[in-house]
Amino acid sequence: MSDTGVWAVVLAAGASSRFGSPKQRLLLEPVLERVRRSSVDDLVVVLGAHALETSGRAVQCRDWRRGPGVSLRCGLAALPPEAKAAVVVLGDGPDLAPEAIDRVIERWRAVPDDGGRRLDAVLVPCDDLGPPGDVDSADDVPDRLKPWSSPNL
Repeated sequence: MSDTGVWAVVLAAGASSRFGSPKQRLLLEPVLERVRRSSVDDLVVVLGAHALETSGRAVQCRDWRRGPGVSLRCGLAALPPEAKAAVVVLGDGPDLAPEAIDRVIERWRAVPDDGGRRLDAVLVPCDDLGPPGDVDSADDVPDRLKPWSSPNL
């Protein structure tokens, strides 16, 4: 457990309509494992379209159909009072490097009371870490996560 004051909000509320089935059942735990290897204090998983078992603290977003902004607000509202900041992680990026999260946290500054509008956007280089993955269809799933390609099936 870390003590950065930073939590992760993992967005996993979507219907997975392009995937054809709840892709979160296959992808969410590998994403959570990678997030936990970063320096976040803990995480909140935002669920919506599908009832899922998860190893993380979960919040059900009833209005998930309205879009990812609603899901993000649900996750932010579920953060505990001790959370000083949050990093947002998509639940369908199974190759996310924990180091990418850590680099963002290292560049994080306190948000002033009047909001972050006056803060400059900062590019955090992570291209040496490889892409996090973006699984929209079964063809996008990394081979290591494909139960249907296992020689034991």
